[in-house]
Amino acid sequence: MKQPTNETNPEKVLTVLSVSPMEDHHFSLQFILNHSKWKLCKTNSIMSALDFLRARKTAVVLCETDLGLGTWRDLLQQITDVPDAPAVIVSSRVADDRLWAEALNLGAWDVLAKPFVKNEVFRAVSTAWIHWKSRQASSTSGMKVMTAVG
Repeated sequence: MKQPTNETNPEKVLTVLSVSPMEDHHFSLQFILNHSKWKLCKTNSIMSALDFLRARKTAVVLCETDLGLGTWRDLLQQITDVPDAPAVIVSSRVADDRLWAEALNLGAWDVLAKPFVKNEVFRAVSTAWIHWKSRQASSTSGMKVMTAVG
């Protein structure tokens, strides 16, 4: 699977933010993504994730279902205030149809079962990145049209 290239332009480097209070979540993702040009950043709470997202443009967030003081739902709801909000992928040991339907209905991009499977992680992150990039392009072209008219 073709991965985004590692360039200095932040919109062309794929940054994946891992949000989980469990170190094994981060470790598994790091092991998988070590063999790519993607950059994995890690946080362990909603607050630290939001601080990170406000400070740095990020394309994809991979979020554990239970974050200790909150859940993926809380993070997803609060991300709407972040400029260029990332695509959110929810991860769980119990990634059943109910979670999948709820996550997609609330605005998450995808759901991944744990333990992580390398090909599934690459598929989900790649499609989330493509979705995020197309949203960026749409909002940019929409601004150009409004500027030309106004």
